[in-house]
Amino acid sequence: MNYKTQMEAAKKGIITKEMETVAKKESMDLYKLCELVSCGQVSIPANINHLSLSAEGIGSGLRTKINVNLGISGDCKDYSAEMEKVKMAVDFGCEAIMDLSNYGKTNSFRKELIAMSPAMIGTVPMYDAIGYLEKDLSDITAQDFLKVLEAHAREGVDFMTVHAGLNRRAVECFKREKRLTNIVSRGGSLLFAWMEMTGNENPFFEYYDEVLDILREYDVTISLGDALRPGSIADSTDAAQIGELIELGNLTMRAWDKNVQVLVEGPGHMAINEIAANITLQKRLCHNAPFYVLGPLVTDIAPGYDHITSAIGGAIAAASGADFLCYVTPAEHLRLPDVNDVKEGIVASRIAAHAADIAKGIPHAGEIDNKMSDARRRIDWEEMFQYAIDSEKARQYYESAPPAEKHTCSMCGKMCAMRTTNRILEGKTINFR
Repeated sequence: MNYKTQMEAAKKGIITKEMETVAKKESMDLYKLCELVSCGQVSIPANINHLSLSAEGIGSGLRTKINVNLGISGDCKDYSAEMEKVKMAVDFGCEAIMDLSNYGKTNSFRKELIAMSPAMIGTVPMYDAIGYLEKDLSDITAQDFLKVLEAHAREGVDFMTVHAGLNRRAVECFKREKRLTNIVSRGGSLLFAWMEMTGNENPFFEYYDEVLDILREYDVTISLGDALRPGSIADSTDAAQIGELIELGNLTMRAWDKNVQVLVEGPGHMAINEIAANITLQKRLCHNAPFYVLGPLVTDIAPGYDHITSAIGGAIAAASGADFLCYVTPAEHLRLPDVNDVKEGIVASRIAAHAADIAKGIPHAGEIDNKMSDARRRIDWEEMFQYAIDSEKARQYYESAPPAEKHTCSMCGKMCAMRTTNRILEGKTINFR
């Protein structure tokens, strides 16, 4: 194999097995896909050590992908519960899973996850640094951080969030802004604290070339984290957010020069009327690199329902050109999500992604909708359940209040519009008694 990464292979005109898998899934011409990978508009996160992976592409012209966050915390340490969430994510066809565990020794769970998951696996090595190194934050060195990053790469992680854009210049801008919600990125806040306590530059920025060398060795895609993403609609599209985004554009080009694939992360919380402009700005400043958004959440007052506020923002963002949605659960801002929260978050995000794909004109995106509509016209319940994003819930709702007549539901009964029209078109009469 005379290439290190998918991007390097694409630049050389080499077709990899991962490209073949993606092209088949996306019904895309293989050589067109290769061209998009070579210029960075599509990333195929595929660590050479993730042997169970079923490769996915993220970027221009492809279906919108979704990511599921999970992982333990100091207050919730049940790995078996997290593995149940993993299995649910795989069953729902989620393309990516991020292990955000931030307590204790996490590598055993991560290794098990990578070994069994066909989905891409992502991490934020910064979260793991304190537990992995067993040091206080202020005692960790720049080389310590790189050691954790290399450990994750070696284990088989496909993409990593690295907050390399939070340099000292960005910190000064953040301080001037006097934001309402300050820094809400967990990794960003830890780096900010480390920089302030030690007086040093962000190690992921200062030693960015070394970071890229590590990622290139294992073909890990760098997900350039938005440490200064807005955590409230009051802070959206401010100088701190945009200043960091400009830096991420430069870091994107530096990664591509070393044949490291890139995702760029985006907001956050944002009013509906700002979303499309933000996507356009990101694509321009970051040279059409794939854009990965958390939400955006379009209002700040819906705790318990933030899977809905996120799905609204995510659908608009993806329809405007975002490529990758990070799901949000009803537990956002409140607690670690349980398995039911995860399901609600997955379904909401799947709806947003699919709705956006129809709007973007992704080939064949609307075909399943047409099949569902045809089944509804024929009042074929089993077929309808088959096409539903959550077939189990659809069936439960239908069967919880069964109609007296099979070819209706309990809302309309014999007055069902489909039934009425079908019978008249078949030359039959309508009788409600």
